[in-house]
Amino acid sequence: MPDKPAAEVSFDTALIRGLLADQALATIPDATGLPLRKVAEGWDSEVWRLGGEYAVRLPRRALAAPLVLHEQAVLPGVAARLAPLDVRVPAPVVAGVAGHGYPWAWSVVPWIDGVSALDQPRAERGEWADTLARALVALHADAPEDHPVNPFRGVPLAARTGAVEERLRTLRAGGLLDDTSADAVHALWQAGLEAAPWDRTPVWIHGDLHPGNLVARDGALAGIIDFGDVTAGDPAYDLAVAWLAFDAAGRERFITAAGSAYDADVWVRAHAWAAAVVLMLLAHSDDNPAYFALGRDAATEVLADA
Repeated sequence: MPDKPAAEVSFDTALIRGLLADQALATIPDATGLPLRKVAEGWDSEVWRLGGEYAVRLPRRALAAPLVLHEQAVLPGVAARLAPLDVRVPAPVVAGVAGHGYPWAWSVVPWIDGVSALDQPRAERGEWADTLARALVALHADAPEDHPVNPFRGVPLAARTGAVEERLRTLRAGGLLDDTSADAVHALWQAGLEAAPWDRTPVWIHGDLHPGNLVARDGALAGIIDFGDVTAGDPAYDLAVAWLAFDAAGRERFITAAGSAYDADVWVRAHAWAAAVVLMLLAHSDDNPAYFALGRDAATEVLADA
């Protein structure tokens, strides 16, 4: 997989401080005087830490610009539903707009202190598996008809069969999956296709739920981040995190804590989605060792429950 696409804009402290001076001072009076440093550059956005309590999130290419608008619209409601669980999300403190030559919406969001769950041993994540389950039950509320649409996340499994089969062929041919494992993954996908589909109102889903988008602190789940793919549809897509994040003990805790919120068919589809995400990580993370390792790790968990 090639490295991430080139940024279509350039960022520096002068640009960001200019945006803050024009748009943030009513909410954060000392915004222009707080320390500012770049902390992350993803495919879609850059993140700059602002002081100790905030971060500035700015799209780096036009394709990602609408995602910030989705976050600005959806996250205040998500934050309110998750607040009783003491799980934070990056709901915008400042919903910025274009200015100073910068062409798109941008946000100041709370800084959620902790460590990425991607850097936490899988066995330790089970300590907060029940909290994540309850957070997803709260997140998965009915969405309005004008929810953001994502053609890849939360859709019926049949819509992604072509991509799944292509990745299976590629990984089998490249030796990254042996025949036995590839056959087992294919069987999991077929079981998901045969399970009863989601036939209720679409519910809000995160759309990119894996350990890299979970923040842990002191043995607890502190936050869920990066809602750029937020959409509505089948909650099974999010529930694939049971295999992506946890070992067998943590997964049992997660599923038990979810209780009666999801029926058996949802979990069959979730297992199939976990298998699909594993294929994606193995096929497309050769430029990112941490996510390739996540794919290898998660494959073990997915196949263990096959």
